[in-house]
Parts: sequence; C-alpha cells; structure tokens
Amino acid sequence: MKKVSFYLMMMVLSLSVVPTQMLAAEKTPTSIANTPKEVPAEVKVLLNRLDEIKAMDKSSLNSAEKKELRKEVRVIKEELKSSGNGIYLSVGAIIIVVLLLILLL
Repeated sequence: MKKVSFYLMMMVLSLSVVPTQMLAAEKTPTSIANTPKEVPAEVKVLLNRLDEIKAMDKSSLNSAEKKELRKEVRVIKEELKSSGNGIYLSVGAIIIVVLLLILLL
C-alpha cells in the first residue's frame, strides 16, 4: 500500500510540473528597465572612502596604521548597513512564514 501511494504521489507531482513548464515557454519575455536609485550624499562619501582604502598601498604602513584602517573600514561598513532601508529576514522566520502559509491554505 505504501508503494502504491508513493507512486501515485510521484505521478501527480510529475504531471503538475509539466504544464507549468509549457506555459512558461509561451510567454514573451518583458524587459524591466532598471531605474538606478539615487544614492544619498553621505553614502557616496562612505563608499568613496572605502574605495580609497582599498586602493591604498598598505605595504608601507606599520601595524598600528593598518589596525586603524581596519577599524575605520568596520565602522564605515556598519554605518552603511544601518543606513540601508532593506528588510532582513532570518532563515527561521522564513521557515515559520512558509509553514504558516502551508497550514492556513
């Protein structure tokens, strides 16, 4: 009985995938124009400073100066992360949302 139900499920899954692939091939692709968002002036300054640090010749610096540069890079990266307006979801939150959608639908 377990084998029959397994084969039945596999057949249903394989049949449900085929039509969606056929329909996807028929649609004409549309191009989405990428509208570049304006970057705030503060962010541009921080990004320029990061580029300057990356372009520096660090071989002539002593260890204290290198340490200061590393700290500065960390601070700049933290500021850039905090200035972002994105929504960050953890893996656990995504799993919970998916489970809720499955259970409620």
